[in-house]
Amino acid sequence: MYKNSILAEVEKLYSVSDRLDVLAEEHPLVSEALVSISGNVRNTAALLEVLVAMKLAPLSGVDPASA
Repeated sequence: MYKNSILAEVEKLYSVSDRLDVLAEEHPLVSEALVSISGNVRNTAALLEVLVAMKLAPLSGVDPASA
C-alpha cells in the first residue's frame, strides 16, 4: 500500500536528520549548515506524514467528497 511505503520513507528521513545532527556535533566547522539541513529534512518528513494523514488515510464515517 502507498501509505506504508511513504511512511517507511518518512522514517528514513527522520533517521537521516538524526545522523546529520550527530555529524554537526562532530564537525564544528560545518555544524551550522548541517543543523539547518537536518531541520529541513525533518520538516520534509513531517510534511509527508501530514500528506499521508490527509490524503491517504480518510477518516472513517466521513464522506470523502465533503472532507
